[in-house]
Amino acid sequence: MSVRKAFKRRLGAAAAVSLAVLGIGAAPAQPAGIADPWSQRAAESPAQRILEARIRQLGQDFQGDVGIAVRDVQTGWTTAFDGNTFFPQQSVSKFWVALTALDRADRGELDLEQRVTLTRNDLTLFHQPIAAQVGANGYSTTLSTLMFRAMTQSDNTCNDFVLRRAGGPEAVREMFRRKGIQGIRFGPGERLLQTRLAGLDGWRPEYQGQGFYAARSGLPIAVRQAAFDRYVADPMDGATPIGVVDALARLQLGQLLSAASTQRLLSIMSQTRTGAQRLKGGLAPGWRLAHKTGTGQVLGSVQTGYNDIGVITSPDGRHYAVAVMIRRTSAPLGSRMALMQNTVRAVIDFDRNQSGSGSVAAP
Repeated sequence: MSVRKAFKRRLGAAAAVSLAVLGIGAAPAQPAGIADPWSQRAAESPAQRILEARIRQLGQDFQGDVGIAVRDVQTGWTTAFDGNTFFPQQSVSKFWVALTALDRADRGELDLEQRVTLTRNDLTLFHQPIAAQVGANGYSTTLSTLMFRAMTQSDNTCNDFVLRRAGGPEAVREMFRRKGIQGIRFGPGERLLQTRLAGLDGWRPEYQGQGFYAARSGLPIAVRQAAFDRYVADPMDGATPIGVVDALARLQLGQLLSAASTQRLLSIMSQTRTGAQRLKGGLAPGWRLAHKTGTGQVLGSVQTGYNDIGVITSPDGRHYAVAVMIRRTSAPLGSRMALMQNTVRAVIDFDRNQSGSGSVAAP
């Protein structure tokens, strides 16, 4: 076994132990009729065996720790590389916030058209385009608009505001339990997640905007490295690629939300502006993608949490849930994007091979 794969196995074991001890995001009992997301059905057809081999090769060749999962939504067949290990989500977690908000709206517990006012006190850190619109008197809008901006622009302030109105992190975790979503953890929100990852004690108002960067830069590198390594080894916002594609497939099938909310969320995800050269860069003409990206902090030359997850749809309406999650890497951005694009291309080839419109060739 290679050193990298041995390291991955140890990380996976450590994450599993921590999950059991701390009870964070623990897997709930499966409701009747919901497929077990931890199962991975063996390849049966030539097309399945080819995709399985290609996904394995993509994972093995990448210079970094990566997890990949693909689920054929029509059949439930899934293939993965390191699919049951917890990887940092970063802004992929905004997907779970939107899912929770829409679920509460379906149940009559949240009015997404309610008008709200953001103030300077609501601002967070990192990417928050809405900050430019929040003046001395605040900024008035709706929860629906904030959810849209959180998903399509990955705006941290919009996301944290919707999260608070939807009931906070525990409401997301309760939604996981109620719907039998496994293999997903939900962190404490953007402010606490990023400050802990940086090695800071907790959130302070002065960290808004550029203050966070100054505070982080003032820490000894040993403190930052220790916090970074702890997060990489056992991410508080971790998710397994197989758990992610299970949830995406169930969303596509209408098993998580009402029909209207299902269509609404998938439509929003199809308008995502971030990550144009990640999964989206691998699409062939006529194919569509509804997705959410995630990008974590960098320490030295190493980045953690470089991700893209989503549902790709063929011209004739077949759906595939895909997750590519990078725990840590120093690989150039082009290499990371190529990995994601090639994963999508492998799925497109699989679809053609399954339908008989392409030749089945060795990987």
